[in-house]
Amino acid sequence: MICPTTTIGTEGGTKVAMATHEVLAERAAIDAEVEGKTLAHFFARNADNYGERPAISWQEGSDWKTLTWREYRERVAAVTLGLKSLGVGRGDSVAIMTRNRPEHAIADMGTVHAGATPVSLYNTLAPEQISYIANHCEAKVAVVEGREFMERWEKVKADLPNLEHVVLLQDVEDFSDYEWVLSWDDLVSRGTKALEAPGGRDEFERSWREVKPEDLATLVYTSGTTGPPKAVMITHRNVVWTIASLDRDLKYPTGLKAISYLPLAHVAERLATHYLGMYKLAHVHFCPDVLRIFEVVPEVRPQAFLGVPRVWEKVHAGVMTALAAEHDQRKRKIAMAAIEAGREAARLEAEGKPVPLSLKLKRVVFDKLVYSKIRQKIGLDRSILQVTSAAPISRDTLEFFAGIGLPLLEIYGMTEDTGPATANPPDRIKMGTVGVALPGVEVKLADDGEILVRGGNISPGYYKDPEKTAETFDSDGWLHTGDIGVVDEDGYFRVVDRKKELIITAGGKNISPSNLESLLKRHPLVGQACVVGDGKRYVSALIVLDGEGAPIWAKENGLSATTVAELSTDPRVTAEIQRAVDDANQHVSQVEQIKRFTILPTEWTVDSEELTPTLKLKRRVIHQKYAEEIESLYA
Repeated sequence: MICPTTTIGTEGGTKVAMATHEVLAERAAIDAEVEGKTLAHFFARNADNYGERPAISWQEGSDWKTLTWREYRERVAAVTLGLKSLGVGRGDSVAIMTRNRPEHAIADMGTVHAGATPVSLYNTLAPEQISYIANHCEAKVAVVEGREFMERWEKVKADLPNLEHVVLLQDVEDFSDYEWVLSWDDLVSRGTKALEAPGGRDEFERSWREVKPEDLATLVYTSGTTGPPKAVMITHRNVVWTIASLDRDLKYPTGLKAISYLPLAHVAERLATHYLGMYKLAHVHFCPDVLRIFEVVPEVRPQAFLGVPRVWEKVHAGVMTALAAEHDQRKRKIAMAAIEAGREAARLEAEGKPVPLSLKLKRVVFDKLVYSKIRQKIGLDRSILQVTSAAPISRDTLEFFAGIGLPLLEIYGMTEDTGPATANPPDRIKMGTVGVALPGVEVKLADDGEILVRGGNISPGYYKDPEKTAETFDSDGWLHTGDIGVVDEDGYFRVVDRKKELIITAGGKNISPSNLESLLKRHPLVGQACVVGDGKRYVSALIVLDGEGAPIWAKENGLSATTVAELSTDPRVTAEIQRAVDDANQHVSQVEQIKRFTILPTEWTVDSEELTPTLKLKRRVIHQKYAEEIESLYA
C-alpha cells in the first residue's frame, strides 16, 4: 500500500518520496488552520474555555502541587508585566537556565507574551559557553535557578554588556549585594502590582495580541560540526504549524498526562510537552532531575511518554535484570518465555508476516501473567503513546517494547524543522524506520541520498548567520538535513548515515566532535584526535601522538622511549594525555566531556588513509579501521 501522503518516483536514478496533490492540499489546510495564530492564542483559549482543568504540576517534598490553566495564565501575566518593568520588550531576549520546573515554563511564556524571545540554556554549560550564547542573543534578562548555576553566570557577567538583570529562583540571599540580581518572588510581585493597577490588564492583553506568527517563539542553540553553536530561529508559525501537522498524524487525545524531564533547551522536549501540551491541553508534570524519572513515571502514570533511546534502553535493561533476579524459578521461566514470545511476534509483525494463531493465544495469556505486570511496574500501564526520538535506537529495544504491548513510535527530525519531519503513525508502525512524512510536509532524497525537507515546520534560518543559513536552507525552501536516507515503496524512511560530522549520543545530545578535538590538540603531545560516541552513552576519543612533539616531550621528561608506538603504552604518557583530556573537559558541558580514551600506536597521515589531502579526518575510514578499539571504549 502506498503511503497516502507520498508517491514513490525517481530523480537522477535515485528512489525518492515525492509530493502529491494530497500533500499540498493538506499543507494548505494546515496553513488555513493556523493562520494568524501564535502560542499566546492557544494559551488564552485554554484559560478562557478550560480554565479549571489542570495544566502543570510539580513536587514539593512528597506532595504534588498543581496550577489550572487559568492560574497558570495569571502567573504568566504577572511575569509578563514583571519583565516589562525590567525593560524587556519586542526584539529583546530572555535567557532561562533552570531545570524542568514550573518557573521555567512560566518564564518562557511570560517572555513570549512580552513580545520578546525566550532562550533556554542547558544546565551543564560551562561559563564560556554561557557567555557566548548570552552575548549572541543579547539577553537583557536571565532567569537562573540558584547558586550552582549563578556562580557560572557571575564569572562571565563582566563580559555580558547587554545583561541588565538576573532573576534568581532560589539562594537569593547569597547574592543580596548584587544590585543586578532580584528574586523570582520580586519579579512576580512587580508584575502582580502592575497587573492590578489601572490599565494593567489591558496592557497585558495589548502585549500578547501584538505578537505576530512570524515573531520568534524561541532560539534553540544547537551544536555545529565546527565552531560555536548555531541559533536556530523558530517562529510562532513554525511551532503551531508543526504541532497541528503532528497532531493529525499521532491523533494526540486532549488532556493527557505527560512528564517533562528532558532538557527544555532541546527541541524534542520543548515540542513534546511545552508546545504540544499547550496545544492539546495536556497535564504536564515536571521532573527536575532526569535520574529520578524512573521514580516519577510509576507515580504519575503518564498516558503519553517521550524517551530518548538511552531512557528506553535503561528501562529495558532494568526489566531484564529484575526478571533474571527472580528467585522463583517457575516465575522466571514463564517471564522469559513471555518475553521471547513477544519478541517473536513483534519480529513477524515487523516483517509483514502472519502471526500464528498459537503465538497469538500465547500473547493473550502472557499479557495477563507478565506483560501487564511489567507495564504497571514501570508506570506505563496507562500509556497510549510512546515515542522515541533524537537518536537511533536498537532493533532489540524496539522488539522488546513492542512485545510487551508498548510499541515505540520512532520520529525523525532536527531543530531546523522544529523537531519532527517524519513519524510512524500509531496505527501503522513499521519497525526500524523513522516513519513517513508528516501531513503537509514534503520529504525527498537528493541525488546523493541526503534527506531534504520542506513545509511549514522549516525554520527561517540561523540567527545572525546568513552564510550558514544559505548553506542549509536552499532558495526553493528545502532544508538540507545532512542525513543520508533511503525510502521504501510505502514511503517509510530510514536514516542510514550522516553527511554531517555531528555526534548524537544515546541521550539525544548533539555534540561537535571537531570542537573537542581542537581542544585536545592544544597539548603538544596530541597530534590527532577523533572523538566518537554517536549513539553511545558517553563521548570517547582516539588519540594519536604527535610524531615530532612526542619524542621531544619524552626526552624532556626523562623517558627512554622515542617512537610513537613505544610512547603510546608508557604510563607517564597516558597520565599526561589524561591531563590533556581533563583540561579539554573544563571548556565544555558535562554531557560533552570525554569519559574514556585510547592512545593508538601509530601516526595518521594522508598515506595511511585516515587523513584527506588537506589533513582533515576521514571519519568513516577511522570508524571502520579502528572499530575494535572504539568498541573497547564502551565495553
